[in-house]
Amino acid sequence: MSPEVSRRQVLGTIGMSLGGSAWVSALLRAGIIAENRLFKIGACDWSLHNLGRLSALDVAKEIGLDGVQVSFNRPGEGDDLRRVDVRERYLQKCEALGVEIASLAIIVLNAVPLATSDDAERWLAECIEIMPKLGQKVVLLPFFGPADIAESRELQQQVIVRLKRVAPLAEKAGVILGLETWLSAEDHVRIIDAVGSAAVQVYYDVANSLSRGYDIYREIRWLGRERICEIHCKENKTLLGKGEVDFARVKEALDEIGWSGWLIIEGAIGPGMTLKDSYVANQKFLRSLFPTKS
Repeated sequence: MSPEVSRRQVLGTIGMSLGGSAWVSALLRAGIIAENRLFKIGACDWSLHNLGRLSALDVAKEIGLDGVQVSFNRPGEGDDLRRVDVRERYLQKCEALGVEIASLAIIVLNAVPLATSDDAERWLAECIEIMPKLGQKVVLLPFFGPADIAESRELQQQVIVRLKRVAPLAEKAGVILGLETWLSAEDHVRIIDAVGSAAVQVYYDVANSLSRGYDIYREIRWLGRERICEIHCKENKTLLGKGEVDFARVKEALDEIGWSGWLIIEGAIGPGMTLKDSYVANQKFLRSLFPTKS
């Protein structure tokens, strides 16, 4: 009997007899999965209808999420992470609720493009500075709407210039700048290589990339573990597992490259369903595929 057959038999036996966290614990004890290959399930604070608000953590707790992707806003907007007291409240609430800050996101860059705005570059530098104070390693840099760079090599070059200026700050702080755009994996890597910093990686959104006609299962494998900092698990107008993204194949690709980390739910509201009911279903669906502690 081959090792792979034996492995499948063990998985099947354990899976039939156990469920949830007990199933994961059994797999860990059996050596089928490693501690460092577990996943955590979170959601964007804007998807929880609490953009840049501390109250997103309460919503996440109610839904059963492990964490929240928290927005870093314009100065003075929302619960501004530039303020020491706000950061302290976030950390205190995280401890009280048992919910983590998964990562940060500068969503305002969609309206104030990094390619053309000195304000955007300054806000990014400010975000990098405060990330270690919150124990954060990843910040999402989005390029959608007015900030879209997909059809302009000139705008892409301007982004490269600005990233070259801020990347040394990210390297010093030990944090990752995750690019999420309409570009293909190859074009993302072209920009990353031009910047020349390991602190710049791809923030991979499976639904966005699939909607552009990219082979997301190939792209994940091609990018590899070292170029993907975090993943948006997303569907448009339906629940995860009910749309076009084959999350079982996503997991196969991630398993092949040995990637694990935060899976951040975005969108994915079921027809006629509430936010809470949709996200309870979404996180349960992801946990049925990806091994998590909870």
